[in-house]
Amino acid sequence: MEIPITIEERDVYTTASIGVVFAAKDYSTASDLLRDADIAMYRAKTNGKARYEIFDGEMHRQALKRMHLENDLRRAIDCQEFVLHYQPIVALDTGYLVGFEALIRWQHPSYGLRYPGDFIAVAEEIGVITSISYWALRTACQQLVTWQTTFPDLPALKVSVNLSSQDLRRCDLVEEIDRILAQTRLPATCLTLEITESMLIDDIESTIVMLTQLKEKGIQISIDDFGTGYSSLNYLHRLPMNNLKVDRSFVNQMQEGKKNHRIVETIATLSHQLELVSIAEGIETSQQLEWLQQLGYKFGQGYLFSKPLSQDVVEELLETTNLYLFP
Repeated sequence: MEIPITIEERDVYTTASIGVVFAAKDYSTASDLLRDADIAMYRAKTNGKARYEIFDGEMHRQALKRMHLENDLRRAIDCQEFVLHYQPIVALDTGYLVGFEALIRWQHPSYGLRYPGDFIAVAEEIGVITSISYWALRTACQQLVTWQTTFPDLPALKVSVNLSSQDLRRCDLVEEIDRILAQTRLPATCLTLEITESMLIDDIESTIVMLTQLKEKGIQISIDDFGTGYSSLNYLHRLPMNNLKVDRSFVNQMQEGKKNHRIVETIATLSHQLELVSIAEGIETSQQLEWLQQLGYKFGQGYLFSKPLSQDVVEELLETTNLYLFP
């Protein structure tokens, strides 16, 4: 395969990903051998391509696990097994609650509560992530309206909802958000959509047009996990954004005078120059809070204030009317 093929006086180079399986007494049909060789081949592709992998029992277990996960995910959508938890977002100058980030959880009937890292990537691969995203968006908007009605002294609360890269490619995204806001009667100014910077690379021009339409409706747009993906200042200043959210990995490792502290400081400066609001994730210590305040961060979230809360616990919090969440 390494020898190039000459086509019309041009050399064409090819590579191969190879899956190998050894025949054994456990195999009774050729199709079983081909199935496991296929599993090994896809492992070779996953591990970098242009290589070979030899099938083993662990690959078979992983393949079965993946198959069960896919089936369970499709059932979860039909049976409405997903729930939202809400992490408070706090104004760092006053310590008061200003809103929540809606975080999806899967209440699996056999394995209990499962977190996004366990299933979001698979949901994207099998094409069901948009159904989950739209459900989360509709549920979060309806829940915030319910809280605003129950607690009329808190009309300014906002909710942030994460979108996936596949959501941004949907031609009906703007119409679906319009429909959800109309059905729930949530003011557009109370909704923030969060997207990661790595999602912006594909078809940036269309993304700018779509995000501009959403922002013109009063919806806020945040770049989430900023600093972990690929950023280009060439288009960053053109994006219709409201907020930059610095990734928790930088905040967690902040040390004064060290590299991560300077990165967090640089993001704050960039936010100011682009006239964006800077938000910090993953705040866990009073020292981190003090540094972020000194650097000019406006809002933050993290275990120092509160972990993500269930709907019932949020309502208990709102009933206290003491929304000062500084430790």
